Amino acid sequence: MAKQKLDKETRRAISEARSMIEAIAKADMNEAETRKRIDHLFETLMGYDTFKHITQEYAVHGAGDTVYCDFAVQIDHKESSKPDFLVEIKRVNIDLAPKHLRQAASYAIDIGCEWVLLTNSKEWKLYHISFGKPPQTKLIDSWNLMTDAPAILAEKFNLISYKNIKRGRLAQLWEKANVLSAQNILKVILSEKSLILIRHGLKQLTDVAVSPEEIVGAIRHLLNEAALAEMEKVKISLPKKKQRKRKSISKSSKEQEEPTAWPMEKEDIS
Repeated sequence: MAKQKLDKETRRAISEARSMIEAIAKADMNEAETRKRIDHLFETLMGYDTFKHITQEYAVHGAGDTVYCDFAVQIDHKESSKPDFLVEIKRVNIDLAPKHLRQAASYAIDIGCEWVLLTNSKEWKLYHISFGKPPQTKLIDSWNLMTDAPAILAEKFNLISYKNIKRGRLAQLWEKANVLSAQNILKVILSEKSLILIRHGLKQLTDVAVSPEEIVGAIRHLLNEAALAEMEKVKISLPKKKQRKRKSISKSSKEQEEPTAWPMEKEDIS
């Protein structure tokens, strides 16, 4: 992929943001000071009017006592509308942990908000909440202001920029994340047509014939633990084996059997 060319203004804004966060990390500043810098980043990197679009200490009324989320980002302030996403902030030198995500997700679930951003100003993690039973939280994207390249940072901060939120791009982002889920990709790879194509491709490449079952076994070896768990949910469609009829040969000739053919009938195995 070609490197994205950044304009001078964007490159300078990212450089200044990085320097600012490096300074507060070195001084080991508290959460309140971290929050101030993040507020500034929403204005300079993401194009928000922080007075109009960001509510600090957003009240969340759940089943128990009222709690407060650090930021609620909301473009449309109609009575019936919900925040576009919530932002939970941790002190700059605290590593983001599962307990922080559970806290942020609980706020979103209580008010019916689908998106949560968790950050300590260095790490940024964007999550989507699906309101099933139980609700599911999924990491959609993440980036690191200290270590990622400026072009990557420009792209990532643009995901949650005022311009993109106003255009409803988070819904498109979720749609794409669903399409490219591990289970969907595996369903395509393990379909009958794909296994036939892979088998033919390997034969052309290596001049060695392998069976669809052997290909499935090789795919299993390629996957990590999480992907293997997803693979167990997918039905594998193997082409059904069918032997060709033997040709008539004389008794003096040595009997030979034609190789196995793989037509398009399906045999599904779990």
